[in-house]
Amino acid sequence: MCTIAEKLSSTPTEMTESDWQPLRDTGFDDSACLEVGHIVGLFNYLTRLADGFGLKLDLETENAGRERKALLRPQ
Repeated sequence: MCTIAEKLSSTPTEMTESDWQPLRDTGFDDSACLEVGHIVGLFNYLTRLADGFGLKLDLETENAGRERKALLRPQ
């Protein structure tokens, strides 16, 4: 799935049916493949929009990403 997400993000016009085959081999049907495509597209859209408006992460989120630690929600 990560390979598909990378190619779909960086070179979408080069995607072919064979790129989706590994997902199909694990049981993904057309609807599931479309859902993967939508999720990849949404993440690309949202990060580009945030970058375009100059949005920055808050310090806690930035540190969690740097330290590879999950953010905990207040109880």
